[in-house]
Amino acid sequence: MRVIPGAGPRPGAPESPLRGRVAVVTGAARGVGEALARRLSDAGMLVALVGREEETLRRAADSLPGRTVCVEADVTDYAALERAAHRIGDTLGRASVVVANAGIAAAGPFAHTPADLWQRVIDVNLTGSANTARAFLPHLARTRGYFLQIASTAAFGSAPMMSAYCASKAGVESFAQALRGEVEPDGISVGIAYLHWTDTDMVTGIDDHPVLRALRRNQPRFTREVHSAAQVADWLALGIARRARHVYAPPWLRWGQPLRPVFPAVVSRLARRELRRQSPTLPIADADVLGAGGRADLEAYRSAGRPTPPEHP
Repeated sequence: MRVIPGAGPRPGAPESPLRGRVAVVTGAARGVGEALARRLSDAGMLVALVGREEETLRRAADSLPGRTVCVEADVTDYAALERAAHRIGDTLGRASVVVANAGIAAAGPFAHTPADLWQRVIDVNLTGSANTARAFLPHLARTRGYFLQIASTAAFGSAPMMSAYCASKAGVESFAQALRGEVEPDGISVGIAYLHWTDTDMVTGIDDHPVLRALRRNQPRFTREVHSAAQVADWLALGIARRARHVYAPPWLRWGQPLRPVFPAVVSRLARRELRRQSPTLPIADADVLGAGGRADLEAYRSAGRPTPPEHP
């Protein structure tokens, strides 16, 4: 763990109901997590950045204007998160805001996805979110705080070639909904954030997959826009300040909620059509993790002596 004192929020920063409170953001080394940590620090919060890549995490924390703590921890390791919660409480104080943002993705056919990679996506995205909530609920109970679960439009309609990611994001949505009913009597609010196309390294290789490329191509033009991590962080920070039950990034996604029953059929039809177009002579590549953050996590996971992927027949 490293503490970075900082000099407080930037001069001229607008007043915020979040000022002076403590926020915890997982997956904060890069992407949306890093951008959100910056946005919350700008709002005057004391921010704890939790992530897997220690050096990248430290650099992110060093660049923030306010007082920060960075803690290297694997969200699938509950004991590590519990230790992090104690250290953050001792250093910054009890968290009023906890954002379960850590996540990885893998793209490719299910039958050609190494078993350990498929399981790792579920473990990081779903079990990691539950571990985060479990470790920090004692903080939130004392502060009557706010837990924000980062989900995705993958929960709206599952895309072929992304089975583990879609399953995990549908899972975290259901988890957050169940948790909300349990903790609201204790004064804890639970929000669910739905993210669409966001400019992070996780989406860099998506257009290399023909079915995923086709699904995006067949979306209405305005829905294909890729939003910057900073813009998404602004939407998330606004939702946090309002203790919103749902946060949509971009905001027009709220109008997609009533249409959710039709999305699976539409996605399935587009996927079948695209798969028929693919030449049967083309080799099917194994699935792979997306983005630098996902690669760093998987490398650390495998180097720790976890199972290596089985060979495909």
